[in-house]
Amino acid sequence: MNRHINLTHIDLRQDLAAAFRWAVRLNLHEAVANHFSLAVNPEGTRFLINPNGRHFSRITASSLVEIDANDPATMRRPDAPDPTAWGLHGAIHRACPHAVCVMHVHSAHATVLASLADSRLPAIDQNTAMFHNRHVVDDHYGGMAFEAEGERCARLLADPKITAMVMGNHGVLVIGRTVAEAFNRLYYFERAAETYIRALQTGRPLRILPEEIAEKTAREWEDYPGFAAAHLRELRAILDAEDPGYAD
Repeated sequence: MNRHINLTHIDLRQDLAAAFRWAVRLNLHEAVANHFSLAVNPEGTRFLINPNGRHFSRITASSLVEIDANDPATMRRPDAPDPTAWGLHGAIHRACPHAVCVMHVHSAHATVLASLADSRLPAIDQNTAMFHNRHVVDDHYGGMAFEAEGERCARLLADPKITAMVMGNHGVLVIGRTVAEAFNRLYYFERAAETYIRALQTGRPLRILPEEIAEKTAREWEDYPGFAAAHLRELRAILDAEDPGYAD
C-alpha cells in the first residue's frame, strides 16, 4: 500500500524534510524557531512550511503544512504557521516568485557576521566567492519578522541575482530555485562565514580576491553541473540508511 497516496508534492516534501533533518545534524537550527519554505505553484504563492513549534529533527514529509501566501485567513487555520514564518516567508513568496525555496536560520557563524558593524562577506576563498555580488546586507533590523518587517525584507530580494541576505543583528536567509540549490547555499554560506570569522580572528591582513576572479568564481559556482542536486541526493541517501522517518 502506498502510504503517500493522498499526499501532495511528495518528492518536494521529502527533499524539504531532508533539509530540515540535515540542518539539525549540522547544528544550523535553533530550538523550535526558524523556517524553511518551498513554493509548489508556478506563481510561487502556494508553499510548504514547517508546522508551528515543531523541532527540525521531527519534521517529516507529511508534517509540512501547505498554505497560500495570498489567503488572509491563513493565520486562523488550526494548523496555522508561526506568525513570524507567515510574516517573512509569506511576504517573500508573494513578492519574489524567483525565490522558490527560502531558508532562514540563526546559525552561529552567519549570525556572528550579522552582528558586525560591516556584515559584508568578502571573497577571500572559493566558498566566500560563491556569494560575491550575490548577497545583500539588511542594515535596518526592526524586530521579529512579523508582516511589516517581512515585507521590508522581501523588497531586498527583488533582484534575482541576490541569493543570500545577511539579516543584520538577526541571522541569514538564502533562496534557491530548488531545495537542493537553497540548502547547498545555506551550507556553504555558513562555511564561508566561518572561514571569514576565523580569518579575522588571526588579526592578519586578508588576501581578498580581485573583482574579476571573485566574479568568475561566483559564475563558475552557478554553472557547476549538478553540484547542488548531487549534494542533496547524497544527504538523502544517508538519511535513507540512518533516519528514514523523514520521508514519512
